Amino acid sequence: MKEAIKITTPLYEEKVIQLKAGDLVSITGYIYAARDVAHRRIFEIINKGKKLPIQIKGQIIFYAGPTPAKPGYPCGSVGPTTSYRMDPYTPPLLDKGLKGMIGKGLRSKEVIESIKKNKAIYFATIGGAAALISKSIKESEVVFYEDLGTEAIYRFYVEKFPAIVVIDSDGRNLYEIEPPKYANQ
Repeated sequence: MKEAIKITTPLYEEKVIQLKAGDLVSITGYIYAARDVAHRRIFEIINKGKKLPIQIKGQIIFYAGPTPAKPGYPCGSVGPTTSYRMDPYTPPLLDKGLKGMIGKGLRSKEVIESIKKNKAIYFATIGGAAALISKSIKESEVVFYEDLGTEAIYRFYVEKFPAIVVIDSDGRNLYEIEPPKYANQ
């Protein structure tokens, strides 16, 4: 098994273009967590030409909303949500400098084209293992849209957060590359 590539945030184009579909990564640094409603609100702010509530350039957004934290823990279980639900809002964020997204599942053609255009990257992480993933989160704070509860925008400090590159900055898509290898088995 390949060893995970260690990456830190913020992400820069020089690092993003080195990562290829299928690479295992271990992320350390600050990432944001946001789901559907927060994305829709950010999209509305962009359309109005106003300042974003978070610094997006070079950042990674994890499509997730944590459960409440148990005493002594930075957050509760947190697993990826289905990424295509963020697709209508993603190209404008990529145009603003977002460099990475973590979720699960397929992305639209428009998002893939925007990933290529903006030299960004899409990671997937283990769905159904929310308790395991939360062990990588060392700090958690709500940074915007507190009224949304678990759908608020969170800022996490993660250490050794496990993910895999699904769509790289050249548009190579693991969901397209891998299935043909097993078609005749």
